[in-house]
Amino acid sequence: MSSVSKPNEQDDGLEAAVEQAIAFCGGDQRATIRAQIVANNFLESEIIELRKAVSHAYARGRFRTHTG
Repeated sequence: MSSVSKPNEQDDGLEAAVEQAIAFCGGDQRATIRAQIVANNFLESEIIELRKAVSHAYARGRFRTHTG
């Protein structure tokens, strides 16, 4: 049996998440979209900060770990 979910199960999970987000915003779809945009902007800024924190050598695969 495959560990990958069936497309219908994925769609059901996505639909449930959409309904939950809309319900959280009191049924206001514009507020839901606004909240998602704010969340995306926050996550994008977190990615930028994390990329700055990672050394260039590590990011390029030149980092060698101690294996002793």
